[in-house]
Amino acid sequence: MSKPPRISESEWEVMKICWSRSPVSAQQIIDALAPGNAWHPKTVKTLVNRLVNKGALGFTKEGRAYLYHPLVAESDCISAETKSFLDRVFGGSLRPISWKAGPSRRRKLPNSRSCSRERRKNESAFKT
Repeated sequence: MSKPPRISESEWEVMKICWSRSPVSAQQIIDALAPGNAWHPKTVKTLVNRLVNKGALGFTKEGRAYLYHPLVAESDCISAETKSFLDRVFGGSLRPISWKAGPSRRRKLPNSRSCSRERRKNESAFKT
């Protein structure tokens, strides 16, 4: 596959599990995702099927279970997503990042005398 498929945020969550624990069953994916979200098992299975249709996941059948494995490398997907972001936001160049950020907005820190004066004023306000 020359170019990794576009993967949604939800599909990324499924892919992270597959990249870290391959091969993995749908039930194992559901169990791994359960602590962080409240997705229904059918939702997770739909995401898995979308990833299979996009060519991001492959599967093998073992008995009655399907074991899923990634067909695209995580690094390739990260690179493609980074490039897509740069194309959308900055027209493909890193150069605009520096000038779009603008000058740093440093706050002027007060000198030590003004801090001491302010502290004394606040302390005297609480004395009875």
